[in-house]
Amino acid sequence: MAKLDIITIPDPRLKLVSEPVAHVDDRIRKILDDMLETMYDAPGIGLAAIQVGVAERLVTIDVSREGEPKAPLFLVNPEVVWTSEETNTYEEGCLSVPEHYDEVERPARCRVTHLDRDGVERTIEAEGLLATCLQHEIDHLNGVVFIDHLSRLKRERVVKKFSKLAKVRVRSVGWRPSMG
Repeated sequence: MAKLDIITIPDPRLKLVSEPVAHVDDRIRKILDDMLETMYDAPGIGLAAIQVGVAERLVTIDVSREGEPKAPLFLVNPEVVWTSEETNTYEEGCLSVPEHYDEVERPARCRVTHLDRDGVERTIEAEGLLATCLQHEIDHLNGVVFIDHLSRLKRERVVKKFSKLAKVRVRSVGWRPSMG
């Protein structure tokens, strides 16, 4: 396994709609394993492939609490097929928007279909934190970052802050955001 670089806003790749995976093979499993290692190292509870520059519909999630055994989920081509009318509000954060947290309202429960890391079709019925995490990561696959759920003013402030940071990095170390 290898730790991957996580891209951050304002990288335009985060706005891409990821492509479906034709079939689960060793290449896909390697990407999933590398994503899981990257997610744990960050640390985070979810990671979409686009966040590491791979525009394929892949997600890793582990919402187990500290001290509990790890319980990773690997989702290939996940799709939300049902959401509840009831909503929950969680303070969300994102590895692609480091150190920024804000409240986001989402459906309290959801049903997601996907392929597992062996290519077997599965369905997850989720509520609470897992439901929020699933919806957050699947949003990434559709080019949506959690700040897109905030008011325009809040979103613009966050983007402006990260755009300034990106410019400082370019000037100070010659770093340039990847365009792809």
